Parts: sequence; structure tokens; C-alpha cells
Amino acid sequence: MSRVLIIGAGGVGGVVAHKCAMNPDVFDFVCLASRSIDKCEKIQAQIRNKGYSLEIDRVDADNIDETAALISKYSPDVVINVALPYQDLTIMEACLKAGVHYVDTANYEHPDTAKFEYKEQWAKMDKFKEAGLTALLGSGFDPGVTNVFCAYAGKHYFDEIHYIDILDCNAGDHGYPFATNFNPEINLREVSSKGRYWEEGKWIETAPMEIMQVWDYPEIGPKDSYLLYHEELESLVQNIKGLKRIRFFMTFGQSYLTHMKCLENVGMLRIDEVEHNGQKIIPIQFLKTLLPDPASLAGRTKGKTNIGCFIEGVKDGKIRKIYIYNVCDHEACYAEVNSQAVSYTTGVPAFIGGMMVAKGEWRRAGVWNMEQFDPDPFMAALNEYGLPWVVKEL
Repeated sequence: MSRVLIIGAGGVGGVVAHKCAMNPDVFDFVCLASRSIDKCEKIQAQIRNKGYSLEIDRVDADNIDETAALISKYSPDVVINVALPYQDLTIMEACLKAGVHYVDTANYEHPDTAKFEYKEQWAKMDKFKEAGLTALLGSGFDPGVTNVFCAYAGKHYFDEIHYIDILDCNAGDHGYPFATNFNPEINLREVSSKGRYWEEGKWIETAPMEIMQVWDYPEIGPKDSYLLYHEELESLVQNIKGLKRIRFFMTFGQSYLTHMKCLENVGMLRIDEVEHNGQKIIPIQFLKTLLPDPASLAGRTKGKTNIGCFIEGVKDGKIRKIYIYNVCDHEACYAEVNSQAVSYTTGVPAFIGGMMVAKGEWRRAGVWNMEQFDPDPFMAALNEYGLPWVVKEL
């Protein structure tokens, strides 16, 4: 059994806290920390109502020394970072200072630039190697499980993978005219940015939402799916040998796209400071305050998600195509851990990643992405802990 410290008490943090606390055979000590102690208290109460327990504490994850002191206070085997992507680098440094393994779900994003990349986290490779510590990056669903799906396909289904389309569908209905299923600031920065995909050795940039395809998602049906740039492409391009093209698609309803375009047109998606009534504000952060808290969507969201990978390559000299995916039900997630499926599909893999590192099944000094480890134990854990998957030959 192991000890875990979870930093971040949003929707995903709530799922990670539930799964860690509800599996005492994996983690016999669990602490949840956040700048907002009231959020921790709410999650703690939910977990106690289910007959489990965890400690809570307060931390400013922007402060390396304060975060390192918190880590040292509880002596966890692993820190699971589900705070904001802006805080990845400070939490990594705090783990180095305290001598503890690190897991996150999203790569670093600078608060002043709508751009996310692994470069600054990968640059810490030597520091983690010298410290003898593991940093596991992107242990959510996408990135995360999708990376593992690709590694699993490469190990068991292909001699060489040539084409990958990552396909993310949320067919849930929360009843609001407009809301985001995870942090609005991160979500809207991501989907309003230019698209990008990799083909024949180079990156190709597109206008936002320029490329659309209709994909028939099992248990959901056909949905308009739009090409975005997503962070797992950056590592998979480097680690999947023989790759000729990789793309990422996500579904959006017309109402969501219309609202987003209107907000963009009036400047509400801006990430720079503007002056309002003598005060400096950042429009997208003000918008986040106005929109429903993603965690509040949990009890009212119905429907399913389907996230997976269409993969084409060669096996024994013949072309082979498979579709590997998971379907998750919003209402079932709420019944289990008081969450909607978008948070659940990110939080469960974070719990599993933390477990893999803490138990030593995935442990190697340095900074690594998910596809760089043996996929088999992670795939088995997905089936065991709530995210069963299907492989369909096409």
C-alpha cells in the first residue's frame, strides 16, 4: 500500500480523490490539497458519506517552497497534480525538492500565451534522472489513455502504425444554453486556437474548426467532429515509429460553436488584461466566473462519452485497421463518484497512473509520456477501475 497527495480540487480532483480513497488496498493514505479549502471540504464530505476518508490541506501551488513543504509534511509516495496546467512546472520543482514522484494530466501552458507544449517539462529530464524520480506526464484520457491505446495497438495489433485519428465525443446534455465540461478558461483557449496535425514529417496548421468529418460513435451515433490541435500529438509523433499522419478530432454541437464564436467576436476570449471601471481584468477569466462551475454539471448531465483511436497500419505485410475506444455514462459516473463523465474519464486514469508509479510498475527515473511504458498493466487497470475498452476490427 502507498501514500498519495492530490493537488487540485476541481471536477477532476474530486474524481481522483474518490478513486484513491475508495481503494485503500492501493492507497492507505490520501490527502487532497488546494488553494480553495472549501472545495476540499466538500469533496471530503462526499467521500465520508460513502464510508471512506481522506485528509485535506491548503496549498498555493504557484509557490514552490510552500508546495514542497506540504509534500514533505505528508511524505507521499507520489503526487498527482490535477491543478491548473499553469502550475505544472512549480509542482514538478516542488516534487524534486521534496524527493517525490510526480504525475499530471495535462501539459504545461503559459497563462499569458494560448499555447501548450511539453518542451519545458521535457527539459526537466536530467533533473528527475539525477534525483532518481519518475515524472509521468499526461495521465488523463486524452492525453493519457489515448496514448496507451496507441502503444497497446503497436504492441499487439501492428508491426507498424501509419495513421492515427484520435476521436473525442461528448454527447452529454447538461441543460444549460452554454457551459464547458472542464475549466472554462482552459477549454475555450484550446478550442478557439488554430488547428494543427502532423503528416509526412511536418506540422500542418489550419484555421479553427476548418476541418470537419462525421464519425459514427458506438452507442452514440454519427456526430460532427472537428480537427483541433491536442497535446498528445506532440509526444506520439516522437514515440510511434513509422507514423505517417496523426490527427485529433472533437465533437461540438452547433449551439456551442455559435456561443463560442459570439464570445470570441466581442472579445470575451481574450487572455490579455483590459481596463474596466479602473480595474485590470482578463476577459476570459471574467467569463469563467460567469459560467457554471463544471463540477456543478455532474448531477444534471445525461448521456454518454466515447473517446478512442482509429488506427491503420501493417501487420504481417497486410493493411489492418482497428478502432479502440471507451464509452462512459454520465449518470453512472455521478452515482459512483459525484462527477460527470468528462471529469471521470480524466480522473480515473490519473488515479491509475499514480497507482502504477507508486507500486513501481511504471517507474523509471526521468520525465516520460504514457506511451513510453508497457501498456498492458494500464489497460488491465482501466477494465478494473471503471473505464472498460473495446477493440473493433474495421
